[in-house]
Amino acid sequence: MKIHEYQAKQILARYGVAVPRGEVISRPEEARGVADQLGGGTVVVKAQIHAGGRGKGGGIRLARGPDEAVKIAGQILGMRLVTHQTGPEGRLVRRVLIEEGVEAAREFYLGLVIDRAAGRPVFMASAEGGVEIEAVAAEQPETIRQEAIEPALGLQAFQARKLAFALGLDSSLMPAASQFLLGLYRTFEATDASLVEINPFVLTRDGRLLALDAKMNFDDNALFRHPEIAGLRDPDEEDPLEVKASEYRLNYIRLDGNVGCMVNGAGLAMATMDIIQYAGGRPANFLDIGGGANEDQVRRGFEIILGDPNVRAVLINIFGGIMRCDTVANGVVAAARALGVKVPVVVRLEGTNVDLGRSILNSSGLNFTVATGMKDAAEKVVRLAGR
Repeated sequence: MKIHEYQAKQILARYGVAVPRGEVISRPEEARGVADQLGGGTVVVKAQIHAGGRGKGGGIRLARGPDEAVKIAGQILGMRLVTHQTGPEGRLVRRVLIEEGVEAAREFYLGLVIDRAAGRPVFMASAEGGVEIEAVAAEQPETIRQEAIEPALGLQAFQARKLAFALGLDSSLMPAASQFLLGLYRTFEATDASLVEINPFVLTRDGRLLALDAKMNFDDNALFRHPEIAGLRDPDEEDPLEVKASEYRLNYIRLDGNVGCMVNGAGLAMATMDIIQYAGGRPANFLDIGGGANEDQVRRGFEIILGDPNVRAVLINIFGGIMRCDTVANGVVAAARALGVKVPVVVRLEGTNVDLGRSILNSSGLNFTVATGMKDAAEKVVRLAGR
């Protein structure tokens, strides 16, 4: 789950991480009061959407006083902000963060992620902050210092100092920098975050160390332990079909192809998308209905796939283990009849009650194409989508 910058900064502040003063608003006229509270000088007006590259898209602007803050807030609120992460459709800006202006002497990058290969968190630091870290990693990987963290021990003080020295900070700043980094790790661990990114982390001209920007993602499987974080979810920032799928406890991710996929099991779903690509097609989604889905969930999954107007054909690829093939077949038939499906549907079933499942499909009177294997299914669905 992702959250907004202002929400991430509120969480960081609770764990002692220094952030600029600011307040989020949703109406332009509210900017005046916030700017006055911040001293009436220069403030930054920042669009709040779940995407990077806001500054390049015109979503982060300086305002030199309360009047200009109101004007700029009015220009940003309601705009459809397009960045390299939103796609050409952009995102509607519903709120902005009004924040104190900060004069940065130096900019750095800090990031905490889970290294799946190492099986532990990794703290990353780079003196090349304020730019896209992906470009730094590709062009100057040697500038990114990494510290693997033993989960049972957490980030140690000596590791924090090593990271701070790698940034080239003066020795007089070591105590403050170490406390900042340790607080960042405490936040990461205590909230079950999967990502904490500060870009830029700045040294101001008056000697302060601040998280000038903040991004946090959380492990969905741990949200039951953090209802206060789960409550920060903003459905307006998510794909409507993905939101709908989560309500039915289906794992759905929308992609940019035209072949809809319904599969049980994440590994089989990945293999299915691969073989569609291999056959010359492009998957329109990842949809794992799970090993124990019932007929209603199968119907809901079908409904979500067909909610994507780009879908030209559907491939249903099920290996019946816990979930029987006849259960899938009944759900598919019910969904096709209820939704009046117009696109071709290719079904590949194997496993428990496979003969019964195929019989249900063949006797339904509906125009299903039953495949005999994954390769056969992929080739058929790509051909049908092309028509």
